[in-house]
Amino acid sequence: MPQSATALPVTLDREAATPLAVQLADALRDAAATGHLRGGDRLPSTRALAARLGVSRTVTSAAYEQLHAEGWITGRHGSGTYVTTSPPSDRPVQRVVPGEVAEPEELLDLTPGTPWAAGIDRAAWRRAWRAAADAPPLTSAHRAGLPEYRAAIAEHLLRHRGLAVGTDSVLATGGTTAAVFELAGAVFRAGDTVAVEEPGYQRAVEALLSAGLKVVGVPVDGEGLRTDAIPAGVRGVYCSPAHQYPMGSRLNAARRVELVERARAENMLIIEDDYDGELRFDVAPLPLLAALAPDVVVHLGTTSKILTPTLGAGWMVAPGAVTSAVLGHRDRTGTRPSPAGQRVLVELARHGDLGRHLRKLRRELSERRVLLVSALREAGITVLGDDAGAHLVVPFPSPEVERERLAAGRVRGIRLDGLARHFAGMPTAFGVAIGYAGCSREALSGALDTLVGLLR
Repeated sequence: MPQSATALPVTLDREAATPLAVQLADALRDAAATGHLRGGDRLPSTRALAARLGVSRTVTSAAYEQLHAEGWITGRHGSGTYVTTSPPSDRPVQRVVPGEVAEPEELLDLTPGTPWAAGIDRAAWRRAWRAAADAPPLTSAHRAGLPEYRAAIAEHLLRHRGLAVGTDSVLATGGTTAAVFELAGAVFRAGDTVAVEEPGYQRAVEALLSAGLKVVGVPVDGEGLRTDAIPAGVRGVYCSPAHQYPMGSRLNAARRVELVERARAENMLIIEDDYDGELRFDVAPLPLLAALAPDVVVHLGTTSKILTPTLGAGWMVAPGAVTSAVLGHRDRTGTRPSPAGQRVLVELARHGDLGRHLRKLRRELSERRVLLVSALREAGITVLGDDAGAHLVVPFPSPEVERERLAAGRVRGIRLDGLARHFAGMPTAFGVAIGYAGCSREALSGALDTLVGLLR
């Protein structure tokens, strides 16, 4: 039977500054942690609890939403809401939601964003670091980045992304998010509005917001960013046209032309985040926006997805006025990207190790994707996203289903990423994004049956 509100250790102080929903979530969380509530206990519905506590349903719904997100409770369709944890004790009591297992301490992380760092040739890695250490210590800052690094990136862009640029057109960065933050401070003014993909990369959104800019979400579909939905008056558009994050679509040719034409006509700056553009498995990617319209496009790339975040190295190719503004911003603030990772990348490129790793990476991730997509589709599970990158999307019909599957995944030993958190505004699409690069192939294969059972 559901717990009654009077049986729950809940005391709400309506005079306190802390919101009632926060007080209620804290009380229920404490009850689960101390053992008053145990794994498998069924909680009242949000409506029943609101009536018994004398508060609005908004309060109880918000508290349950928070506890769902933290993994303390889970919903079962047609059955109710249950506590998922057991209290600490000398002899743990394994009481869980009926039909579920206790959440293990070690979870298989299938969230997107983790690269296949285990595939890096360790001998080449050590050789690159030793060679980088042989260079003498710097006595002055290179605000634009090390010249040899900029040259290596120019060659990389030509070989792997079809973008022909001179060394002087490349700026080193600390990665794509760091570059967005620099652009927000150097090129835009506080109060300017930038359009962003919805759903999209929230770290870039936060970088824009932290600089005092406004953001407006623009929906995406199976053909990428809805360019017709970009409102008038925006100063910039942030997008990932080669492999939209997180939905995995590619901006089609017609929309690319429309986006560029609008940027030129309305004085907008396009920020092209090419975070994993090297990882295409089916066909050659469409030309970069920076190749189509170098006058209105800032191209951003990173080593974090193709190698490792250890290097902390990325790049920017931008129109001259933007490059000058960024360098001026670095001069004023005394900031610059770290040269250590740049030196290592130079050595990996110099000996051909970067190219060899990319070829191996594409083969490995392509085979992992086939393995995962085949298992899901054979089970009748819908899969979204182009044949590219290191993640795919399984859509769900509602936020409740998304929360339930995320929580069920944790108790089954798998960490997944929900789509709802990738919205700057109100979520309109739900599901999970599954990353397949960070774990070993053996671990991925071993989890397929559990994953299919979870998502079916």
